[in-house]
Amino acid sequence: MDIYTVLLVDDEEEVIQVIEKKINWEGLGFSVIGHANNGVKALEMVEEYQPDVVMTDIKMPYMNGLELTARIRTEFPATKVLIFTGFDEFEYAKEAVHLEVEEYILKPVNSVELTNVFTSLKIKLDQEISEKRNAEVLKNYYLESLPFLKTNFYITLIEGRIREEEAGKYLRDYQIEFEGPYYCCLVVHTSSTQVAKNMNPVLLAMSVQKQAREYLGEKWKTKYFSYLGNLIMIAQLGNENEVSELTDECDRFCRYARRIIGAVVTIGVGWVCPDILELSQSYASAREAVSYRAIYGTSRAINIREIAPQETGGFEAVSDAEISSLFRTIRLDSREDIIEEANKYMNHIFLPTKSLQHHRIAVMELVSLLYRFAANNDIQTEAFAGDMGELYGRLIEMAPDALRKWFVETCLAFQESLITTRNKSTKSFVLRAQEYVRDNFADAGLSLDSVCEVLGVSNSYFSTIFKKETGNSFISYLTDYRMDQAARRLLETNEKSYIIAKEVGYTDPNYFSYVFKRKFGVSPSKYRTEHEKSEK
Repeated sequence: MDIYTVLLVDDEEEVIQVIEKKINWEGLGFSVIGHANNGVKALEMVEEYQPDVVMTDIKMPYMNGLELTARIRTEFPATKVLIFTGFDEFEYAKEAVHLEVEEYILKPVNSVELTNVFTSLKIKLDQEISEKRNAEVLKNYYLESLPFLKTNFYITLIEGRIREEEAGKYLRDYQIEFEGPYYCCLVVHTSSTQVAKNMNPVLLAMSVQKQAREYLGEKWKTKYFSYLGNLIMIAQLGNENEVSELTDECDRFCRYARRIIGAVVTIGVGWVCPDILELSQSYASAREAVSYRAIYGTSRAINIREIAPQETGGFEAVSDAEISSLFRTIRLDSREDIIEEANKYMNHIFLPTKSLQHHRIAVMELVSLLYRFAANNDIQTEAFAGDMGELYGRLIEMAPDALRKWFVETCLAFQESLITTRNKSTKSFVLRAQEYVRDNFADAGLSLDSVCEVLGVSNSYFSTIFKKETGNSFISYLTDYRMDQAARRLLETNEKSYIIAKEVGYTDPNYFSYVFKRKFGVSPSKYRTEHEKSEK
């Protein structure tokens, strides 16, 4: 039996205690994970714990229950909301209906009524989960997949095998509309190894595909199909900058799939392009982004533009399969894998008997490929520090073993340079964010969204990198910084608390006092008084 989580929200702690004791939560299939005494704190807990049900009062400080409900409906649509209140007014009830709350319960709440509400809600939640997991539903959905001709067209498109003069005819014949004006390929990868014992991996993948279509399909007008074991989605954007918002929504879907369906999903977000005939390049970069889950982790969206802004300075026009595989290994794998891949390439290119002319051409091509990779990835190594002509002349005179040794060492040097560049990039990224906070902490509108907009990245990527580098979330860092500035002003000036609140970015003095007390354990006025006494 599934146990569903409940968050209780009311500014009267006695009310929450009574509700917790009134019904047998475990017997009904629920577990109370915590409670909040205002809407702002409740929203923070919803984001952290993503409860199945939120039961909230209406009248609360900082953010009332209806405002909280509206935010939950927008940002966490899978969460059910119950409103319990002492307001028996038509306008409140009307707004609750508009927000699609599950129940509008009037205080005082009796145990029988509350038990009946959660009994009905448990049945509804069970039915929704059952629909997502039911094998027969998934099998029927599999039979109702896209027609063969459309799927074949999409596959041909991302493989780059559609000629410009053919595209219009295919779109008309298959009744496909691409409105654009920009397009972006998504690769939705569902792990086939991280699967619950009682779940069929194939059916689980089908469930993820169905949910991804519902979650991302309408807003981004996606075209979708299965290819090489993944779900491929072609999203349509109004402008290039919308890719950050798309990445955030993909990231939320990955976490949703893990929590609701039990699937480990990673989404690769490719380059944005203005022409559907360039979707082959967008697909290739999205597939490469998915492979970076070995570095950045699973159950998240990975945007190729964000993870490797320098490493992928353009689309590498490399037709040789071996060198493409080697370059991917340099970016992602271990030293041992690089040595193996480098030797494999040398065995294929240089060991077969060739004329001297063929050998010189092969060396020239090798130097060209390495130089292009180094330039695209801003790599500076000793091997490419001098004149290219001199390097080429030296290499063609090398014995096979010496050339092999030089090639392997160069590949390993490339990896070290990439690691150093990536580390510097993420640290610089975090320092820019911290500097922006120092310069703008007084702005009440400063938020995660505004910082990400300035930096030009998605919320999900920024949050991951910031926490990895600092050990703290951005919102916590911003709050701590503002509180430290407020504490300094309290001790160094005679300004009133409400003025200091405004100076550090808080328009509501009461909420400022609430946050200050949560950090320092005392109110601003008492903090000032205690330190003045200690100085005397």
